[in-house]
Amino acid sequence: MIWSRHPHAPWYLGGMSFAESSFFPVPPDVMLAPMCLANPRRAWWLALLTTLTSVAGGLFGYAIGFFAIDALLPWLQASHYWEAYQTAVAWFGEWGFWAVFVAGFSPIPYKVFTIAAGALSMALLPFAIASAIGRGARFFMVAGLMAWGGARMEAALHRYVDRLGWLTVALVAMAVLWFRNG
Repeated sequence: MIWSRHPHAPWYLGGMSFAESSFFPVPPDVMLAPMCLANPRRAWWLALLTTLTSVAGGLFGYAIGFFAIDALLPWLQASHYWEAYQTAVAWFGEWGFWAVFVAGFSPIPYKVFTIAAGALSMALLPFAIASAIGRGARFFMVAGLMAWGGARMEAALHRYVDRLGWLTVALVAMAVLWFRNG
């Protein structure tokens, strides 16, 4: 809470959001939630800032994948992200836009999907739109819940955020299957 009240906290939040979308392991929610608790009137602005910088970071991750995947593959194969990367590649082949949307909202490492999208040369506009919708939904949900529910909601969010993310993955998968087969 002390850092969330720092005069430069929005800059830190933006930097963290950008970095997390392409290479940094800590999600911006850990800073967004306390900042929204500390100043609920600015929650929507903070969610917008987090969304925009996260999408910009996603575009940087896309560029990393597009221009440097050959150099990254040995590191990816040796890291704990390799399985997630293989999943991302498979999902792009099957789901495209929806894979980015789900990764943007869910507990799946979004940075892996941004790099995979670039490596597979996914069309940039659908990538950016899916990123904006998925990341925006996640960050506006966090900001809204913090502004509305306060400290009690923060504890509940920490406890249930992964379950909410996986529920979203399941719902989107069912919707896509229904639309494809319907």
